[in-house]
Amino acid sequence: MTLTVRAFATADEDAVVALWEEAGLTRPWNDPHADIRRKLAVQPELFLVAVDGSRGGDEIVGSVMAGYDGHRGWLSYLASALSHRGRGIGRMLVTEAERLLEEMGCPKVQLMVRPDNVGARGFYEALGYEPFEIWATGKRLIVDGPGPAAGPLP
Repeated sequence: MTLTVRAFATADEDAVVALWEEAGLTRPWNDPHADIRRKLAVQPELFLVAVDGSRGGDEIVGSVMAGYDGHRGWLSYLASALSHRGRGIGRMLVTEAERLLEEMGCPKVQLMVRPDNVGARGFYEALGYEPFEIWATGKRLIVDGPGPAAGPLP
């Protein structure tokens, strides 16, 4: 397997959305194509993909979106292809995102994990991320699709 991490290119869009769907990251109320367009307008160099070139092509096998607001960095849409799980792709993407954030002067990085995603929680804990108690809240400014039937803003 020949893995590389690089910045997202517009030609990657369909493959990345398919990856997110396979990984269970998409929700009906979040249009992944709109999320990509929004990310490309703000710090596009922090939108990374992992590419497997071992089959003679450039197969997208991982992704992460990072951002820095001047106070903290954020990670979202971390995914690896089911066919490539356990090969260090997630770790490679997080490490590169952290490196880029640190180069920007980012002192800390945070992320949100849904409470039922025990696998992701264990993954991040193994990378040194510490859970902390906060009251997460949000307000939708742009509606992409029908919202969840009940519960807090995802």
